[in-house]
Amino acid sequence: MVPAGSGNGMIKSLLDPVGLSCSAASATVSIIRGHRRSLDVATISQGTTKFFSVLMLAWGLVADIDIESEKFRWMGSARFDVYGLQRIICLRQYNGRILFVPAPGFESNGKPASYNVDKESSVSDKTVLGYQGPDTNLEDLEWREMKGPFVSVWLHNVPWGAENTLAAPNAKFSDGFLDLIVMKDCPKLALLSLMTKLSDGTHVQSPYVSYLKVKAFVLEPGSRIDEEDKEGIIDSDGEVLARGRRSYKCDEKALMSYGKLQITVDQGLATLFSPE
Repeated sequence: MVPAGSGNGMIKSLLDPVGLSCSAASATVSIIRGHRRSLDVATISQGTTKFFSVLMLAWGLVADIDIESEKFRWMGSARFDVYGLQRIICLRQYNGRILFVPAPGFESNGKPASYNVDKESSVSDKTVLGYQGPDTNLEDLEWREMKGPFVSVWLHNVPWGAENTLAAPNAKFSDGFLDLIVMKDCPKLALLSLMTKLSDGTHVQSPYVSYLKVKAFVLEPGSRIDEEDKEGIIDSDGEVLARGRRSYKCDEKALMSYGKLQITVDQGLATLFSPE
């Protein structure tokens, strides 16, 4: 993998632990060395539609910054800081609900909940070719829930979301879990301070942030709390997965609809070239 985008979170996660710069030269040397590392893969399902994610999924503030800042792509990675400040000043909050299966040690987060699996998503069609995601009996798992309003919901598979954003400092490449970062009620000044801590990962220590590991996850996105006729954007790996009503470029087609999504994790399904 060679860095060629604005964020480059995956390659930063590979190179940073061994002290290498996030550059094309360092990445190329890593490929030549030929060391391999396993990587978890998340399967995002909605009905019979599936999307495989290796970096992250975001809804709320992070997704809005990531996607809407594309108009400033000429700035490079600075576009995230510039547009992020604008979005904090004009802060949006979203109604919705999230459900999750916490990893051992994180069971105190949220409240107990039951989950009825989307039967359309779980139908076994023998005529479908290709990998369809992990075969997990989700109804037997111990689910928890959090209800909105939310400022941001962020799922991460690896530590870095961009070259200057240590989004999930405890994330591992192949531990079988996703790191979940949730922000709910957060004053604007506190949020501004929190965003300045993204470069070293200390934002997860804020009392306004819930940070945990999950095995499975369900997102039920809603409308903005101040403008109920407007909805948000769901972003996965830097691309729009779903666009809600009256959201940024809402007339453009997206892979999924702005509604309930189900996410499961396949441990070590993918393989990356690694510096060691």
